[in-house]
Amino acid sequence: MQACLKEASRVAVSMAPALLLAGCLHTTPPTSVHQPMSARPEPRPTPVVANGAIYQSGYVRPLFEDRRARWVGDTLTIQIAEKTQAQKKSSSAAERSQTAKADVPTVSGLPFKLAQGISLNGSSDNKFSGKGDSAANNDFTGTITVTVVEVLPNGNLLVSGEKQVAINQGDEYIRFSGVVNPIHITGTNSVVSTQVADARIEYKASGYIDEAQVMGWLARFFLSALPF
Repeated sequence: MQACLKEASRVAVSMAPALLLAGCLHTTPPTSVHQPMSARPEPRPTPVVANGAIYQSGYVRPLFEDRRARWVGDTLTIQIAEKTQAQKKSSSAAERSQTAKADVPTVSGLPFKLAQGISLNGSSDNKFSGKGDSAANNDFTGTITVTVVEVLPNGNLLVSGEKQVAINQGDEYIRFSGVVNPIHITGTNSVVSTQVADARIEYKASGYIDEAQVMGWLARFFLSALPF
């Protein structure tokens, strides 16, 4: 019995690194969107008196009112339409030139006669020029449905949500959060991402294909530590 326990313990210890490595290969990418990314609706008071077969005064939403999001737990569709373009160019130049000349005249009666009549010349020339050019062009379109997680005192809605797509080679995460003004919500209960304040949009993925595109930690260390 004791031998069996020792063997089981040895197998568990030998498998621990493999289990840790397997856990590291499929980790959820960190996020900076508002938390939580979903919320349950608050309990609604139950109507005490039934005023009729159709009209109920205790219901929060009347029969003919639209279904736009306005309470915690309501869903809202975000039309992601982000497009940014930026370009920057810079150049600089500097030049410096200097010349120095010294002559030792011939004067009778002075010591160091060997140095008399010598001419000394010196010059220096420094030049510097630098140029820089950077450009960025980003285009992100898509659709995601988020949840109202908080109703602010002025009526604005704090929304947050996540869409996770699992494929054979890994997982993809689309996350969105921001503050929505109810007047921008259309009749189809949707709003364009460009009209959302404090918007945070993320598109991340996990899997060995994405990990193959990341520089190793040792290479990053030498890249940031070495002075050359």
